[in-house]
Amino acid sequence: MEHRHEGTQPGFLQAFDELEDPRSRACAHRLDELLLVALCAITSGADSWVTVVDWGRMKLDWLRRWLPFANGIASHDTFSRVFSLLDAKHFEACFIGWMQQLCPALQGELVSIDGKSVRGSHDGALGMVHLVSAWHHDAGLVLGQVRTAAKSNEISAIPELLDALDVQGATVTIDAMGCQHAIAEKIIEKKADYLIAVKDNQPTLAQAVESLFEAVDDGVREGRLSQDTTIDKGHGRIETRQCVVTQDLSALLERGQLWPSLRSAVMIKSTRAALSGRNKGERTTEWRYYISSVQADAGEFNAKVRAHWGIENSCHWVLDMAFGEDDCRIRKGDGAQNFAILRRIALNLIKQEKSSKSSVHSKRLKAGWSTNYLQTLLGLHTV
Repeated sequence: MEHRHEGTQPGFLQAFDELEDPRSRACAHRLDELLLVALCAITSGADSWVTVVDWGRMKLDWLRRWLPFANGIASHDTFSRVFSLLDAKHFEACFIGWMQQLCPALQGELVSIDGKSVRGSHDGALGMVHLVSAWHHDAGLVLGQVRTAAKSNEISAIPELLDALDVQGATVTIDAMGCQHAIAEKIIEKKADYLIAVKDNQPTLAQAVESLFEAVDDGVREGRLSQDTTIDKGHGRIETRQCVVTQDLSALLERGQLWPSLRSAVMIKSTRAALSGRNKGERTTEWRYYISSVQADAGEFNAKVRAHWGIENSCHWVLDMAFGEDDCRIRKGDGAQNFAILRRIALNLIKQEKSSKSSVHSKRLKAGWSTNYLQTLLGLHTV
């Protein structure tokens, strides 16, 4: 990007210095200015290029504390054109590099990988944008993302994302789509551990794992199986989760299931009972199975399996409900993907702010109301 405004420090923008302006000539509105406006506006509640521009024009005097904005705020057509042309892969790489500075060591941490479609990006001619993201459970931050052509392409996208991340020492959790030898091998190659769901996309493995838990009660009583049970009540229902773990994997080896560094198989039996409403008294039971390179007891696995869903509840759901991601109609070029990256940067900035226990939605409102609070979120400060 261009030389920065003398006498100010734009903070987190330094991580995106290497982004190349896709325009071939000098323009009235600098790329770093466009990026600063977009990030500030999206953090403050904007959800389209029109509202990004509206916010920027209202906050121009404040924005000039950080960068010159000699020609004011660009039009929404300029924002749309530039971000549709901006190299999304390079933008993703800068985003991942920024997050590696914030979370330099993942030893002992839980990293969940899952995909999400940006539904509003579908225009009839082209399918919707589908993104695979990595989520740091304890920090509540998106570590990185890559785009895939469709949900079915997650199998090839996950190794690409892992190659971009430094996950050494972490436990990587993935749903059944990622239950592939190559993905498990990639995780071990990165000096991390895996915990991967097993379903019928690997039918031989699924049958072999299920057979390990055919006599759970006997196995627990005899000490061959580790067991942990948790009970949670809320949202009009009570859920009992029984986690059973075995490290005796000889039956898998006999069936030719030679997964890299495999040390444990896990079964989760989840029973839900409705406490109110028209379904009151109804009970449903579900069994889920996992393989892992981690050797741990049932209590630890019970917690790890449950924590995996943080990427759905604390990331994907928040992006839809607080940021309106699925309603966004940006579709041109790389625009949808780049706007999604901007949302995840904004989400991370908001999640890092710990002085308030307000929701993400409330913090976005506060950022829109108060530039002092926005300045705190973005770590901007005058030299």
